[in-house]
Amino acid sequence: MIKGIDHVAIAVSDLDEVLSVLENVLGITVEHREIIEGYDVEVATLKLGGTAVEVVQGTTPDSVISRFIKKRGPGMHHIALEVTNIETTIKEIGKRAEMIDESARPGKEGSRVAFIHPRSTAGVLFELVENSSGSE
Repeated sequence: MIKGIDHVAIAVSDLDEVLSVLENVLGITVEHREIIEGYDVEVATLKLGGTAVEVVQGTTPDSVISRFIKKRGPGMHHIALEVTNIETTIKEIGKRAEMIDESARPGKEGSRVAFIHPRSTAGVLFELVENSSGSE
């Protein structure tokens, strides 16, 4: 059901500033950048070996990421787990945990995603990701 870690997401208030630091200090460059209108976020993906870091900034003051930063400050937002069949995974995990999403919704780069409520996972927000090819 779960193939591995797809990415770790970091919530930030200034995406360009953080990306500049990652590139200039660590030598890590952006592989993909996208605004996801339905979530009011802009994401930048940086590949590191077999996984990725996703840097996320809210594009509106009331987006989930903007509210997260106002409450907790910038930092780790969620861990994304790659799955092969997201609808089956949602149903199986939903038997044991509270899901934020009862069905998959569109994610970045054509992926499908769903979130598990952190009340069910010791306070950590997990995202389930089925990549567009189903095997990435």
